[in-house]
Amino acid sequence: MIGYLKEIFSGTWSLFVGLGITIKYFFKPVVTVQYPREVLPMTPRFRGHIELTRDPETGGDKCIVCGMCQKACPSNCITVVGDKVEGAKKKALSRYILDFTKCSLCGLCVESCPADAITFSKDYNLAGPSREAYIFDLKKRLEERKG
Repeated sequence: MIGYLKEIFSGTWSLFVGLGITIKYFFKPVVTVQYPREVLPMTPRFRGHIELTRDPETGGDKCIVCGMCQKACPSNCITVVGDKVEGAKKKALSRYILDFTKCSLCGLCVESCPADAITFSKDYNLAGPSREAYIFDLKKRLEERKG
C-alpha cells in the first residue's frame, strides 16, 4: 500500500514539475520567427547552392571548362559540358548542370575552381513540386540574371 501511494505521489510531483516548466516558458518572449511573414537576416557566410560568376569584361561566365569542379565533387552532382568553338583556342561552356538533390554543400567545387568561376548563392528558400525542380542549368540561370 505504501509503494502504491509513493508511486501516485511521484507521478503527481512529476506532473507539477512539467507544468511548472510549461508555465515558465509560456510567459517568456517568443524566440521563433513567424515564417514567411518574418524573415531572418542572411548571414554573410551562408552557403546556398553554387552559381556561376559573371566575367566583368565579357559579360559571360568565367568558366574555362576544365572540369576540376566535376572531379572534386564527392557527390557527383556536377556535369560540365563544353563545346569547341571554331577559331578559338579554348572550349566554351555550353551547359553546367547541378543536381542539387545530391549536393552536400561541402564547397570542394568552389575551392578547386582555378578561374573562380563558381561561388555559393544566397538562395535559401528553395521549394519545388518534384526532384526535377532541383536540377539546375547554371549557365541558363546566369543568362537569365543578366537581364
